[in-house]
Amino acid sequence: MTLLVGDSIPVFSLPDQKGSIRTSKECKGKPLVLFFYPKDNTPGCTAEACGFRDKYELFMFLGAEVWGVNNANEASHFKFAEKNKLPFPLLCDEANSLRNQFGVPKIFGILDGRVTYIIDPKGIIRYIFNDFLNAPDHVTKALSVLEQIKGS
Repeated sequence: MTLLVGDSIPVFSLPDQKGSIRTSKECKGKPLVLFFYPKDNTPGCTAEACGFRDKYELFMFLGAEVWGVNNANEASHFKFAEKNKLPFPLLCDEANSLRNQFGVPKIFGILDGRVTYIIDPKGIIRYIFNDFLNAPDHVTKALSVLEQIKGS
């Protein structure tokens, strides 16, 4: 199943890099930027995560949570977050359950895709940005959509 703009996000619960359980329910009432990325410590994924880090204060100003997701374990995410000083949680989707619930595609059938979902305070997907190669644009698009949500 592939989620589309206008769909409600599924209920989910996953650990982050510190072992804290993060749930979709804790984001009700505020926007959520949920970015799925292929792999910790690769050039594109590092650029994307650091882009979200560098603009994190703007996301906070817009009242949004930012969460990264891939299938790495807590130890990998912890090292990645510490090395790059990431101020947001990285969810451990080791079984790809959340990736599959959202319908995040694979590239060439083998590489995990890079897709960002901007979710409004009611849990409705307002925008989906799917671009494997242009990691920094995920940050720009997310901020633009959040400004629209805040203004409406």
